[in-house]
Amino acid sequence: MDLPRDRARERLRQFPIVSLSPNILTLLALCAGLTGIRFALNGQWELAVAAVLIAALFDGLDGRLARLLKTASKFGAELDSLADFVSFGVVPGLILYLWSLDAAGRIGWVLALAYIVCVGLRLARFNTALEDPTRAVIAAHFFTGVPSPAGAGLALLPMILYFQFEAEFLRSAALVGLWILLMGFLMVSQIPTFAFKKLRVRRDRVLPMLLLVGVFAALIANLPWLTLAGVGIAYLATFPFGVMAFRRMKASGGFDVPAALAVDATADKVDVGSGDAAKREG
Repeated sequence: MDLPRDRARERLRQFPIVSLSPNILTLLALCAGLTGIRFALNGQWELAVAAVLIAALFDGLDGRLARLLKTASKFGAELDSLADFVSFGVVPGLILYLWSLDAAGRIGWVLALAYIVCVGLRLARFNTALEDPTRAVIAAHFFTGVPSPAGAGLALLPMILYFQFEAEFLRSAALVGLWILLMGFLMVSQIPTFAFKKLRVRRDRVLPMLLLVGVFAALIANLPWLTLAGVGIAYLATFPFGVMAFRRMKASGGFDVPAALAVDATADKVDVGSGDAAKREG
């Protein structure tokens, strides 16, 4: 009997539980997003929006974790895309329809469907763009259009503002319908937006950064909707700067991929993490 060899084979058949962590977070994001529908059906609007935001949080964490673990799987990539479409496309569309757009009847449903379709098209374009090495280099700095988690948060901005100010015009089907059409357009557009993947903090600014994080946490705990609305508006304000930065980098040749590195760039898109990271938007 060759016991050492048998033990080695047994270890190969076992899958480290830590390698499943990114996919577990993706499933948690999916469950959080779907739970938002349950809250919306019960008229618990604040909890419904919070569920989508929690899904976005998990969606951001699983990509970072996947990059740290350096795991890769086609299964994880497909699961991530499915979770993104449901949590940031179907769920926000249904929540907004139940909250406001149903007052517009069939037109309201068409508007909700238009938003959901835009999210699906955006994810399909994002996934296929990974085959292009040049796009992989650009994606390190910019997204093409608004990524789906951020787009979902922006689509829910009228609800977030309503929770804070309770202004009835924010619940108008006309306003909400036009707003989600705009968000859908921004997601499928060619507008470059900051990816924030290359942000670095200097050592002498670590403590001020930690202080800002503490202040932000305090604001979320005490003024959650006002803080989230401010974050959304600030993100919208970065769009013109993203366009200008993209044009400057393109003019300087910052996106050029030498032919000898094309294979490496394509390989990097697979090796940056699990499938979650390979097709991560948030």
